[in-house]
Amino acid sequence: MIRLLLISSYIFFCLLLRVDPRKYFQLNAPYFNEQRGIFSKLDMDQLIPHNWQLEQFLDIGNRYPSEYPVFVKPEWGQNSHGIQRADNATELDNIRRTRIDGNLNYLIQHAAKEKREYEVFIIPSAYSLSDSSRLPAVISITETVNHGNDHYPINGIYNKATHYKDITAQFRPEDLHTIWRQLKRVGNFRITRFGIRAASLKHLLAGAFQIIEINLFLPMPLTLISNNISRKEKCLFCFRCMWQLAKTTKNIPLEQPHKSVFFKKLKLSRSLKLTTKMRSYDERA
Repeated sequence: MIRLLLISSYIFFCLLLRVDPRKYFQLNAPYFNEQRGIFSKLDMDQLIPHNWQLEQFLDIGNRYPSEYPVFVKPEWGQNSHGIQRADNATELDNIRRTRIDGNLNYLIQHAAKEKREYEVFIIPSAYSLSDSSRLPAVISITETVNHGNDHYPINGIYNKATHYKDITAQFRPEDLHTIWRQLKRVGNFRITRFGIRAASLKHLLAGAFQIIEINLFLPMPLTLISNNISRKEKCLFCFRCMWQLAKTTKNIPLEQPHKSVFFKKLKLSRSLKLTTKMRSYDERA
């Protein structure tokens, strides 16, 4: 229902502004790797300042990490699809041996040691996109809380132990501006959600964190599935987001090269979901 509300309100606002809703797929097209047909995690990693990076590398079976645990993840994926954790070399070998789809590239990413996980969702305005002294049109911060006993969980909307708590109201406008100014150093994204690990909110504000994920394709604001805000607040936030996103879509420069994002992503998404289902079936068997 949330995704349906997002999509329908975005289409409505686009039509109101006389802009083609299909241009959504061009919002972050400058960062789309056409040759590989993905928003590559390796490409994103090159944009992240070194002190915020986690060590990761393409997994072709000839290299082992310097420490464990590590996460083995598709080079492109959403909602934690296809991610597995290896706590030692034996588990990593088993993951490699049972890998089903040889057409998907996988990465090995070292685990972040920080205890708390945050999701920062951002839609800049036309002004803030070019001027970091201005706040973005939309910014929300959600804390990812896992109620399990696992110290290194694979958090996501399909993990029943994962819950989300909107904490945007805990930040002053100047604090939100600090976070925005830091994250804008990564790239000029028109819509994004950063996955971040930090020891505390204080560390987050101080820039002492690591980026575990950058979502550019369909980054749902996790505020909309948090447990601590009302349905009315979620609806209002949804409409505000999609109104701004429609305006941002209208402002895509005509000279920006068009890239075939949708169909290439659709093909890979189907392949990844099929691989995940097959792996789940094998594990149950």
